[in-house]
Amino acid sequence: MTRTPRALVYGDVDLNLIDGSAVWAQSTVQALSRAGCRTRLVLKAPVETGRLTDPLAGLPGVTVVRPYEEHLVPGQGAHPLSPFQASQLLARLDAEEPCDLLVLRGRRLVKQIVGDGAFDGRIWAYLTDIPQSPADMTEEARADLARIAAACARLLCQTEELRCFLEAWVPEACGRSVLCPPAVPEPGFPVPARGGLHDPVRLVYTGKFAPRWNTLPMTRLPAMLAERGIKSELHAVGDKIHKDAAHPGFDTAMAEALRTTPEVVHHGGVPREEAMRLAADCDLGLGWRDASLDASLELSTKVLEFGSLGLPVVLNRTPAHEALLGADYPLFVPGTATLADAADAVGLAVRDTAARHLAADRCAAAAREYTMEAAAARWRGHLDRAFPAAPAAVAGRARPLRVGVAGHDLKFLTRLLDHLNALPGLDVRIDAWPALARHDAAASRELAAWADVVVVEWCGPAAIWYSRHKRRGSRLIVRLHRFELDAGYPRQVDIGNVDRVVCVSPHYARATRERTGWPAAKITTIGNWVDVDQLDRPKAPGARHRLGMIGIAPSRKRLDLGLDVLEALRARDRRWHLSVKSKPPWEYWWIWNKPEERAHYDAILRRMQTSPLLEGAVVFDQFGPDVPNWLRRVGHVLSTSDDESFHLSPAEGMASGAVPALLPWPGADEIYDRRWIHDTPQAMADAIAALADQDDWQSAGATAREQVREGFSLERVAKDWTELLVSG
Repeated sequence: MTRTPRALVYGDVDLNLIDGSAVWAQSTVQALSRAGCRTRLVLKAPVETGRLTDPLAGLPGVTVVRPYEEHLVPGQGAHPLSPFQASQLLARLDAEEPCDLLVLRGRRLVKQIVGDGAFDGRIWAYLTDIPQSPADMTEEARADLARIAAACARLLCQTEELRCFLEAWVPEACGRSVLCPPAVPEPGFPVPARGGLHDPVRLVYTGKFAPRWNTLPMTRLPAMLAERGIKSELHAVGDKIHKDAAHPGFDTAMAEALRTTPEVVHHGGVPREEAMRLAADCDLGLGWRDASLDASLELSTKVLEFGSLGLPVVLNRTPAHEALLGADYPLFVPGTATLADAADAVGLAVRDTAARHLAADRCAAAAREYTMEAAAARWRGHLDRAFPAAPAAVAGRARPLRVGVAGHDLKFLTRLLDHLNALPGLDVRIDAWPALARHDAAASRELAAWADVVVVEWCGPAAIWYSRHKRRGSRLIVRLHRFELDAGYPRQVDIGNVDRVVCVSPHYARATRERTGWPAAKITTIGNWVDVDQLDRPKAPGARHRLGMIGIAPSRKRLDLGLDVLEALRARDRRWHLSVKSKPPWEYWWIWNKPEERAHYDAILRRMQTSPLLEGAVVFDQFGPDVPNWLRRVGHVLSTSDDESFHLSPAEGMASGAVPALLPWPGADEIYDRRWIHDTPQAMADAIAALADQDDWQSAGATAREQVREGFSLERVAKDWTELLVSG
């Protein structure tokens, strides 16, 4: 990223009231500024206090847009901007000074802006107010999210769990979803050392006051602790009290409790820095919530803030919190998260010094992963990928280099096309053929006449056509995979009009030279790309004992040999299972029409029904783009094919941290390290079983991941393709 991206940031949040959503707006602008982005924060309503906006003053490249004060919208600001008003205002600001990315928070707001259509392809949406369980994911909600995902450049997900849930239910989110967890600023003051406890013990809560956040029961916690012989007081920081139709009278009762409860010290709304200073002078943070929120896929910012101050935190036991702090974290609220349960956890912290110190250390360690500098580094990574630097070879051109891409199936080029479209100095157009040998000849002629360089995916009928209709002075690049050689298409290509043939492996580059007689100087090798950043995710529990295969059709993929490996492993340990992610062979008519293919799969299905070792051990998962999510459950990925041009699935598995195991199909050892290649299914099973120790398996997976990053990362392959396009 050599140029400075320009961002508009708008959240459907009121920055007069301090809660997680308002803090998000502040911290997002801070992180974008540190990441080198010019940022305009647009306010939803006039600010009556500068608690959140004052810290943004003077930050490099940051401007705060105040719509009512600057008379950008009519009226005096009696009401916050509606989503419709916000959409219209943002479009107006963009027309005056175009932005590269529009960072938004709030599903209702994003839905409005997507519907208006002015920012398609530039929206970076941070969505937490979405269904977070299968029971809540209605078809209407899924359709809304699909439309949103299709219009967004990125979907910013707070946690890995939320990203995986979204991808599982909304295929359009796959490949667009990136992690963007909460950010906690480094304290701007010396954090006091944690020794003994105050007398009375100081409990602290910061944030909004709402029924499911248990803030009203919290005010009764000191009285219950007093009955157990523990003197305490609650320090409450915040001024946003929810009015909730499901809990009538809550706001009145909450305000009364804050005002009149003797053991409660209400500090009101204060700047974030001051809230952290107040919390730092307390003994124990409260993040205890109603049990109905235990299924939330979000991460509590206040837990991270408390952790950055060295405070131990009392909070619910949930999968997300166990992943953050460890299953043995001592201050989880047990049971159904009642007031008595919370009092039990506080009592443990007060009476057991070792438990309290362990909890404080865990919280501090977790917070170190979510600093503002870490957030800025994540944003820099996202921005570098979205806005790559212009290639030097096109920097001085009078006009952009015109790149045409043609073919019937561009699935192996999707992310490369995203990269090329983002490159300054390139103008990319697509000639999408609806079938292998069917196209709009007029559209193809127009592209051939326009383009400086044409890339044809697959050396099939499209390559034949473009080789016979090449414009003088243009360049033609054809990518050949595998099936084209057997189909005989290369013989019909006018190789004299082809500048370069790209093969995906050295073995098929040699085979292409030998079987076509084409000049060696025209044939080069660029491997397939692997989106390591998307695939590199934490493994799910139990992944070490799960094999994975992606794609089992046609029969040369040899699922039967994969079953041999599984049987050999299960003869030793029944924990081994195999997951298969693939379309069934009967969904491919050109496969299912062949009797020998039907016979092959009939034998496999019968074997799975009759083999005692395979009973209940094979799972067929739905084909789809959610491969990174699926691979979280896979510890070893198999490649048992008779023949492959590259075989992407072992590389994808390696990028996820899975250990690959391959049979020696021709050319495998020129793509993958020989340590992963085994002579027989039994040898594959022996090698897999040898990684019986968790540390050994993780170490092998880390080695495999690094090999893919060095050899086939999207960044490296995109660089090779860019050089090929702009050279000459």
